[in-house]
Amino acid sequence: MLQQQQQQLAVWMRSLVLLHLFLLQVPLTRAHWEDYKYGHQGSELHKKSCCSWKCILFTLQWPGGFCQSLNKEIPCRIPESIKTWTIHGLWPLHAQHCCNCWPMFHSDIEDLEAELYEHWPSLITTKSSFHFWRDEWNKHGVCAACVEGMNSPPRYFQNCLKLQRQFDIRKLLEEANITPSCERPYKFGEVHSVLAPHLGNKLEIQCVKDTRDREVWFQLKIPLSQNLTVSCNHYIDTEADYRLGQNIYSGHPCPPGVPFYYFPINHQQPKQPCG
Repeated sequence: MLQQQQQQLAVWMRSLVLLHLFLLQVPLTRAHWEDYKYGHQGSELHKKSCCSWKCILFTLQWPGGFCQSLNKEIPCRIPESIKTWTIHGLWPLHAQHCCNCWPMFHSDIEDLEAELYEHWPSLITTKSSFHFWRDEWNKHGVCAACVEGMNSPPRYFQNCLKLQRQFDIRKLLEEANITPSCERPYKFGEVHSVLAPHLGNKLEIQCVKDTRDREVWFQLKIPLSQNLTVSCNHYIDTEADYRLGQNIYSGHPCPPGVPFYYFPINHQQPKQPCG
């Protein structure tokens, strides 16, 4: 019964999309509908958009520190299956003319759902994983969609999962004997020197201060070009970029001269991983 209701809701939402297109006086054809559903490059809607951005940030979060980046009133959870870095998002920088005409439905990511739960879970108790994914698509995916390889929800999320497999951050760190610890802080330079050969020199290591005023590593941003290759010659560090996507978080760039902690994941006490 629930599945039938979800299907009916999806049909109703797609009807609204068609009505929206009609009101905009866009000629509606079978090809137009297929362009919406599958994200074909030749769609009239796509041609009207302009891919203004040059760089995109692939952002990963470390659950052992992420929960401490949340405001105090926001509850945090770490599913028992999560033991490594997870995806936060893929965010075009300085994007303009983003098309809000691509709504996302549950059916769009059904085939990817198991992988998404594993690699892109919501760590906020009050937000379901699907709502997290839909928010990321509505905020950032629709801006990335001007690139042919990401011009539909399935393609956008497939690329994110592919990037997560490509950048095995925990493995890179472990091979350099950088492992989660409650006692040992790490120098910015030693972590940066391990990751930069694989992620580019412009990678962003982000920290948050814990209740004891210690710098705690919680997030990593990897600048990519439109073709999703490492680094981006157009990228310029700005405070706005550091804050991108962080309406409820209190993160900041890890100070290069201050050692920071890489706390272990604590599933029972996510906001107090070291007691």
